[in-house]
Amino acid sequence: MSEQLSDRTGLPNLVDRLKQLIPAKFRRDAAVVPVVRLSGVIGAVTPLRPGLTLAGIAKTLERAFATKHAKAVALVINSPGGSPVQSRQIYLRIRQLAEEKKLPVLVFVEDVAASGGYMIACAGDEIFCDPSSILGSIGVVGGSFGFQDLIKRIGVERRLYTAGEHKAMLDPFLPEDPDDVARLKTLQREIHAIFIALVKASRGARLAGADDDLFTGEYWAGERSVSLGLADGIGDIRSTLRARFGEKVLTPVIAPASGMISGLLGRRSPGAGSMAAFEGIRGLPDDLISALETRAIWAKFGF
Repeated sequence: MSEQLSDRTGLPNLVDRLKQLIPAKFRRDAAVVPVVRLSGVIGAVTPLRPGLTLAGIAKTLERAFATKHAKAVALVINSPGGSPVQSRQIYLRIRQLAEEKKLPVLVFVEDVAASGGYMIACAGDEIFCDPSSILGSIGVVGGSFGFQDLIKRIGVERRLYTAGEHKAMLDPFLPEDPDDVARLKTLQREIHAIFIALVKASRGARLAGADDDLFTGEYWAGERSVSLGLADGIGDIRSTLRARFGEKVLTPVIAPASGMISGLLGRRSPGAGSMAAFEGIRGLPDDLISALETRAIWAKFGF
């Protein structure tokens, strides 16, 4: 009798129609998985063009984890690495938020998650990648140039005054000192050990390769990364989230705030051309060096 009444009154159909008027993100008939993109070189590149840092991404991460009715948070990573400090701080913040909100973190690697980029990827409870993605490069690198012969040829005399025996360590305008190189390598080994410990703590028993293979700074494509335990599977974000949370899963992209202040701080918004022109005049030398360094980091991985 009640079914016949519902059919006559059309109440079920009316309820369905009313639901469709509610914005998708407020409806509870579909899972919500906010998406955050983490792209680029990690750390300060130039004062007006910062790379990926915790200060620049913290608010975005907090917004993602605060999304109502979220079932998980998805991170899309495309980074060749950079600052080990910023990489670890971003990693720690993601894990803190995941534990506070009791939400799983799913990481999806695009072109590259290498070095510091892979460190951030380890914040995920699961890591997925494309067969052609590059993962790994678990190591520490540092480089410089030696200009001492060049300045002699052009008649420049280097004058350097310090208080502290090692204050001018690895100065590019002085001959290389073997003791300075030894100190640098000791520092790199300490940072490398921190990186290795983080990967082991995050990936645990899933790591299938020997330390002598995994932690040499080498990197691998997707399938090999999965077999070594650096990733959990091959999969793109759309297919993976639909398979896990249903065809109606909502994936709002949580982007950094844009506007005048963001533009002044280096995260340009549309229409910030006048500021860009000013920067181009004022910061050309820094920008050129930054571009060359960034290009060199990406080129290491074939991009």
